[in-house]
Amino acid sequence: MKAASLGQLEDFLGSVRQEYEVVVPVALSDGTVSMGSPDEGKLSLTGRRTAARPASVFFPHCDRVLIISSSDEMSLPAAPAKPLLVVGLRAPDLDCLEFTDNFFNCGYRDDLYFSRRQSAVVVGLSGRCTEDGGFSRICGGKCDLELVCDGEVFYCVAYSGRGRKLEEKIEGSLRQGLPVELTEESESLSVEGEELLRKTAELLAGRKVPDHYWAELAERCIECTGCNLVCPTCTCFEVYDRDYNGQTVRSRLWDSCQLSGYAREASGFNPMGAQMSRTRRRLHHKLVDDPRRWGVISCFLCGRCDEICPTGIGIMAVSREIVDRFG
Repeated sequence: MKAASLGQLEDFLGSVRQEYEVVVPVALSDGTVSMGSPDEGKLSLTGRRTAARPASVFFPHCDRVLIISSSDEMSLPAAPAKPLLVVGLRAPDLDCLEFTDNFFNCGYRDDLYFSRRQSAVVVGLSGRCTEDGGFSRICGGKCDLELVCDGEVFYCVAYSGRGRKLEEKIEGSLRQGLPVELTEESESLSVEGEELLRKTAELLAGRKVPDHYWAELAERCIECTGCNLVCPTCTCFEVYDRDYNGQTVRSRLWDSCQLSGYAREASGFNPMGAQMSRTRRRLHHKLVDDPRRWGVISCFLCGRCDEICPTGIGIMAVSREIVDRFG
């Protein structure tokens, strides 16, 4: 195992750009952190987490599906010229990525998603790397290589052949293993959020939350769709065709279950025309429906929806209200 400084990691990332399309957390001029090329801003491995969903690297907001020429010849998007090297996903992000992988691999395998994902190398980030100097849970897998920060250096932990290949290219000092205090600190982190979601899921499944509560909540929703746009496990999209320079271009675009037209049918009937129904669905889907289908609650406590919601009805805030009022 190696331990590398931030400078050594920057040198490493620069050295592999001919082999990989490198995507890292970069600090933008407005203070936000976004996934992007190292040319787009300063590398940000400690401090604020990325605001957007990390899976957008593999499942972009708008993605071209196919092109039909004027002579009715069809062409598919070209495969990426280089594999992706995605750096900086924290433990909740990796849990979300695993869920998204399973979603796009279920039934009909999504070739567009896996054209980027299958060859990608994913590097996790953990340890003393959060904005307030706190501790981010050690990933312990679900990635090819993990960078565990002790506040000064990053311990490089490889979990796959791809990860070991990268670790060999990093300049750093050899270490015997992770310091025990880092492992103990990770294991001591509270699971309060998981327990809160579990209690909320039980109340929803048991029909303990009355309709009037969802009506109250709907009054606070302004349909900005921020919760869906930042959620790492939201996978809904719509498909549309457009004429462009004599060609038909088919694209897919993220959709939101909070919009009034989300479930509207061709007949005009809309089973979720009321905002109350859509607000209820947002929580019920992740806390009740997904566990029935996938075996897990599909909120992995990344905290993005609670941070982005302008009216304070992110999934954790609403879960606290539900448990306090109806638990």
